[in-house]
Amino acid sequence: MRMMIFGAGYSGKAIGALAAAKGHPVAGTTRSLEKKETLAALGIEPFQFGGVSLSEELIERMRTVTHLVQSIAPGASGDPLIPLLGEDIRTRLPLLEWVGYLSTVGVYGDHGGAWVDEKTPCRPASQRSVERLHAENAWQSLAAANDLPLTILRLSGIYGPGRNPFVNLTRGNARRLVKKDQVFNRIRVEDIAAAAMFLAEKRTAGIFNVTDNEPCPPQDVVAEAARLMGIEPPPEQDFETAELTPMARSFYGENKRVSNATITSLGFRFQYPDYRVSLAELWASGRWNK
Repeated sequence: MRMMIFGAGYSGKAIGALAAAKGHPVAGTTRSLEKKETLAALGIEPFQFGGVSLSEELIERMRTVTHLVQSIAPGASGDPLIPLLGEDIRTRLPLLEWVGYLSTVGVYGDHGGAWVDEKTPCRPASQRSVERLHAENAWQSLAAANDLPLTILRLSGIYGPGRNPFVNLTRGNARRLVKKDQVFNRIRVEDIAAAAMFLAEKRTAGIFNVTDNEPCPPQDVVAEAARLMGIEPPPEQDFETAELTPMARSFYGENKRVSNATITSLGFRFQYPDYRVSLAELWASGRWNK
């Protein structure tokens, strides 16, 4: 396996680091030159990519790639990578065997707290989720035209080392917003990496929800983190009267419980299946602020 990750950010870095730890050559792109050293320290060969054009250096490296992960968010004009690859993706990536696309459970939209799975019709509510669904469809068309196995990983709320309720509580910006019957799923970044590698190694095709086992009210997660820290949690706030940015408020416009039964039916096991197990490990290991 020779992997390239377009968009080696929080999730992309985790995938690349795990692939490198398994002995696979890995390359990853970043917009910022400052992040090149961080990627290199994880065993990821860094390339700069601003989303507009491919450098000759990057084009040459792509000729060796067998597994491609696309983690860059789409915009109003669609997925930024597809136009640069062209309709015949094998011109740029002649050795390509598998593609993984990182999407979001936001494509399902609001289901009033009901359970959803990969067969549930998508009805995205936010513009960013609409764009994700369009990007999913574009990748499906490109993969089908080139007879390539494509995995779409629909991710729930991502957290892990450096991005979690402990950090928010320490900074004093954690909030316990309460909206009646509201629940969210979440996913540890290490489980995203493990799921991506599990599917990549098998060259699996299909759509998979990569999410924990326990959708729950978001205020419960903050309270559990405060309990582990031995501090008082912030007071509960009524969602309806709280001051929120439009983007923050939009997250609460979608209420659903997301099933991970499809990927677990293949034999994948989540290391952090619920927020209690995950937060306990983060706090006990001291990795919460890494």
